[in-house]
Amino acid sequence: MEKIRLSKLMSEQGICSRREADRYIELGWVFVDGIQISELGTKIYPTQKIKLNRAAQSQQTSLVTLILNKPVGYVSGQPEPGYRPAVVLIKPENQFINPQSTKRFQPAHLKNLAPAGRLDIDSQGLLILTQDGRIAKQLIGAESEIEKEYLVRVEGALPKDKLALLNHGLSLDGKALKPAQVSWQNQNQLRFILREGKKRQIRRMCELVNLKVTGLKRVRIGNIGLRDLPEGKWRYLQDGENF
Repeated sequence: MEKIRLSKLMSEQGICSRREADRYIELGWVFVDGIQISELGTKIYPTQKIKLNRAAQSQQTSLVTLILNKPVGYVSGQPEPGYRPAVVLIKPENQFINPQSTKRFQPAHLKNLAPAGRLDIDSQGLLILTQDGRIAKQLIGAESEIEKEYLVRVEGALPKDKLALLNHGLSLDGKALKPAQVSWQNQNQLRFILREGKKRQIRRMCELVNLKVTGLKRVRIGNIGLRDLPEGKWRYLQDGENF
């Protein structure tokens, strides 16, 4: 059996992200079979037992995940020249407060906050930003099977055979797409449910069946939906909520 880098194994097991793992190792917060590990690059066998100490566990529980209703015109990830990143909307006056809200904004919640998945500049709706590498891996890891639901306004005719292709049978970048669930929501709007997230996937799928997308809104990721969250507002993922 071949040894694997400890930080890589911690990420694969969903304990934390690789970056977080390296930091925990440097701090001496990681134990393998009861032995403290503090040297970066340490390799172990996959069968060995990894455990975090209380300090690391406490820090993990303090990590926040935010749900944002992103408007059109904001980029979800790294800012582009002339455009604003969605994270600029994360400020106290934009927090959506409801009876279930138990957390209030703190500047520390912006540190290492990153989008878990993309939402194009010309698309709107549900965007997840998180400090927690475990959640990022759950949502955008290579093996993620979490559903993402979209409402898509389109122009053009869509015969039944082309609708069937949207559900299964299209390829992008030379690779077959996973089966999707695509159906008419009303006469000019389709409902897409995907289990993958290639760049501009829905728009490119529609182009392949001669449809033009005129509006795209993500309304759900796993068990988390937009519900009553207004456009441009954000809230914390509450205790007990999960994807």
